[in-house]
Amino acid sequence: MTHTARRIGRTLALVLPVVLVLSGTLAVTSVPWAGQAGESQMLTASSENVSVRATSRAPQDVLRDRLLTELQEKSPAAALTHLQREVEARPSLAQHCMSIARALGRAAVDRLGPTRAQAYSKPVCDTSFATGVAQQTQSS
Repeated sequence: MTHTARRIGRTLALVLPVVLVLSGTLAVTSVPWAGQAGESQMLTASSENVSVRATSRAPQDVLRDRLLTELQEKSPAAALTHLQREVEARPSLAQHCMSIARALGRAAVDRLGPTRAQAYSKPVCDTSFATGVAQQTQSS
């Protein structure tokens, strides 16, 4: 009798942890993590798209965001001066200068109002800053 009980005990000692781990894993994968109570969601392991590279941003987009932040923190004059310096340092940005200056003009109107924003106009990228001020003033 002891030999049979020992054999059953060993079998349970090997099988029971495996069953518990598998049932716990299956229970966790069927939990609706995102919260939508009506939807049934399952977590699945997939070899597709395991590591998706982040898309790199274009230099003009990075510059525009940096200058818009600078306009908010400092002044439109500082942002326009840095725009001019960046275009002189990297001529490849010249084709984007007008759109960046217009974006700065629109942001200046939002921050300062049309009259004060227009006072910061400089001959950077022709009259694009002033054009952005005018466009934002008309749409407001």
